[in-house]
Amino acid sequence: MPRKRIPLLPLLPLALILPPATACGTTAGADGDSGARTVTVSVGYQSKTINTVTAGTLLRSLGYFEEELAARGKKDGITYKVEWQDYATGAPITAQMTAGKIDIGSMGDFPLLINAARGKQLGQPTRLVAVTGYNLRGGLNTVVTAPGSPLRSLADLRGKKVSTSVGSAADGTLVRALQRAGIDPDKGIQKLNQQPSVGASALTAGNADALSQFVAWPGKLAFEGRATALYDGAELNLPTFHGVTVREKFAEERAGVLDDFLRAQRRATDYLRAQPVAAAESVAAQTGLPAEVVYLYNGANGIATFDPELRPELIAALKADVPVLKAAGLVRDVDVDAFVDPAPLKRAVRAPAHPKASTPKPELWLKGRTTTRTFDSPKELLKAAKAADVRAAYVPDALTGTLWFADKAVWVADGAELRAFVTRASAEKFTGRNAGARIIRYADAVRLAS
Repeated sequence: MPRKRIPLLPLLPLALILPPATACGTTAGADGDSGARTVTVSVGYQSKTINTVTAGTLLRSLGYFEEELAARGKKDGITYKVEWQDYATGAPITAQMTAGKIDIGSMGDFPLLINAARGKQLGQPTRLVAVTGYNLRGGLNTVVTAPGSPLRSLADLRGKKVSTSVGSAADGTLVRALQRAGIDPDKGIQKLNQQPSVGASALTAGNADALSQFVAWPGKLAFEGRATALYDGAELNLPTFHGVTVREKFAEERAGVLDDFLRAQRRATDYLRAQPVAAAESVAAQTGLPAEVVYLYNGANGIATFDPELRPELIAALKADVPVLKAAGLVRDVDVDAFVDPAPLKRAVRAPAHPKASTPKPELWLKGRTTTRTFDSPKELLKAAKAADVRAAYVPDALTGTLWFADKAVWVADGAELRAFVTRASAEKFTGRNAGARIIRYADAVRLAS
């Protein structure tokens, strides 16, 4: 039975999640003219959750929302200002929205459901109006362990300390993955409810045996040599995504401003898809994340696909997430159909949806280049990487298609073919089913490719 009292479960101290701000505030003009007004629109985002960048970090740096509002202001005589509020997770954004202090926010699928439930419960209903980035198989979430860890599969997590952010998309992946492995997610492990940065530090310090997190933490830790992938969320083959939520009252009272935001988001999406390297460099500069990590997720063949469209597969996945949150006592129920509102996007963005992403290909990013090169096979990528000044080389998992760093992947020699896997467990599964296939070191894969 769900708990009678539903906790907010913020992942930050209250003093840190309630800055002195007022959403959509209106003040008289500084010149004393009571007819001149200033409207402040408050946007909550997660700068380091990089598949939300088209509604957050990248959008902010490009200034598209401000441009749209400036055009509106010339017509209605109002000065519009945007207040950007940056958080590590979706929980504090929801706390701010239900307090009427954030108008528009972006967060992952599980936090979106909590956002819907809290908004309804506290008299500040919200609506899901757009998607930012998604992966139809679930590859945006990953479970990692420390380098050299004896843990080789999810089964090895039994009784171990696992850090995650309760109520996050990464927590949802962990719960489902453990259930499939026959482990009770509540009693079979010692779950540590921590912010991503705290969990990363706990893993490095040996205070956690594994970390289940969302973008960009798994890729960042792997890139820095501080973690090894244990479980690829794409093995669940369940969509995961981040989206844009808005206070219902704001959407009704400032429908034109919401339209401006969605148009600006679409422009940022167009920019990211047209100039993925430049976009990655921009996000890296704003967040301090390595550009190579940003590109792993947001690149031309990245793990995330960017499109604001509220795809039916994503909405179906959202409905399938509700029972997981109910079982954890985080929501009583959520009316997903009432929460999802496609009307603003259809009204604001009339252009057709972006083409769906194709099968990821191996990709090479050379130092000093502003473009990348793709290859038809991992072997061709390795040949080129050996003879070039490489900034980053990416290769898709042979089973799930999840892109990973070539030098961090687990390689398998299968006759004349070379195949890459995000995790050793997947590589062992493949070799167990294919006679003659064997796991090899990255250096040996490079040698065999030549």
